[in-house]
Amino acid sequence: MHATRPTALSVVLALVLTACGESATLQVADGTGAAPKLPAPNATMLPTVNIAPAIGWPAGAKPTPAAGLAVAAFAEGLDHPRWLHVLPNGDVLVAESNAPAADNKPSGIKAWVAGRVMKKAGAAVPSADRISLLRDADGDGVAELRTVFLKDLHSPFGMALVGGDFYVANADAVWRFPYREGETSIADKGVKITDLPAGINHHWTKNLIASRDGAKLYITVGSNSNVGENGMEMEEGRAAIWELDRASGNKRLFATGLRNPNGLGWEPDTGALWTAVNERDEIGSDLVPDYITSVKDGGFYGWPYSYYGQHVDARVTPQKPDLVAKALAPDYALGPHTASLGIAFSRGSSLPATYANGLFVGQHGSWNRKPKSGYKVIYVPFKGGKPDGAPVDVLTGFLDAEENALGRPVDVRLDARGALLVTDDVGNKVWRVTAAKGD
Repeated sequence: MHATRPTALSVVLALVLTACGESATLQVADGTGAAPKLPAPNATMLPTVNIAPAIGWPAGAKPTPAAGLAVAAFAEGLDHPRWLHVLPNGDVLVAESNAPAADNKPSGIKAWVAGRVMKKAGAAVPSADRISLLRDADGDGVAELRTVFLKDLHSPFGMALVGGDFYVANADAVWRFPYREGETSIADKGVKITDLPAGINHHWTKNLIASRDGAKLYITVGSNSNVGENGMEMEEGRAAIWELDRASGNKRLFATGLRNPNGLGWEPDTGALWTAVNERDEIGSDLVPDYITSVKDGGFYGWPYSYYGQHVDARVTPQKPDLVAKALAPDYALGPHTASLGIAFSRGSSLPATYANGLFVGQHGSWNRKPKSGYKVIYVPFKGGKPDGAPVDVLTGFLDAEENALGRPVDVRLDARGALLVTDDVGNKVWRVTAAKGD
């Protein structure tokens, strides 16, 4: 059956109904740690719509740092900056990217409404399809040099460097390019290493990270739907983290049932791989918490059959009770619909001692929750390789008093001097967070 294009009246009615209907009982989307108390699902016919229109920053305005911190623009005038990579010589790479053009053509009323929402939220601009290099040559915390490092990519996102091999995760494949330290652009056309699931690309962002010994690459691939409504045959190889052997080119599924994994990082004490995952929609503003978790080899994390361990999602039929029985609960809830994306462990940070051992998380912010959640950078303290305590706000003020989006944080990364870099794909900036002078 082919979906028909909704009429303008039906869309208006849908927006009115969803905007005025279901709302959260949990008024603040704070992290609830290792064992969150989840409410009963509240299934909605259409997504709850609560848009923060993207307007950008007024001249001279900037986010609000926590006490003891300062923030300034490291780079401005970028084109939808999403992901970061810091090279060994301190140069900063930023992927200027958005969804492939073909993926901006939703089908069905839910997808069509979501597409309109994304446009109003500033997420429907064409992809620049490039990686830019930013260099702070004089050490003043501002990038004086900007060059096109790589161009003509396909919605690039994750990046990794192993020796002289520079890897880029496009929306549909991983590519390798030769890199020599200090060069500011790469002219080589590169070599495709492996294809990645693409198709509809409900979640197009593909991240990657190299193992500590450089032998493996770990690659995130999000789901092609909310809860498998396009058919599970469309989800083959998705909602997963893949492991790729660099020497042989062979790859295997490392972990599955992760609806939309994004940020990746190695926990410095245990060496465990951690990721941030965006969970499912349309069962209420209080469900399901996005989360950070360590990732176990062979682990299954529930999607689409269950959430947050073994909470069965009754919308998914047929169910797989044997698989649900194996579903692992994540380590730490970040709150529902926060759109938590980039993560960075804080070891080696030059920020105050409060941030000495934990994880920074960039929260892009909800469009389908009342009240809104996310739109900030937080810090989760760790102890013994695990989260230990409530999250702490690091950078806020991305919404104005009328709840317009001045900016939206995406990725977070420590630079060569231990400051925290934050991409902002609405403000088209990279922010740099440091210890306040005198601290």
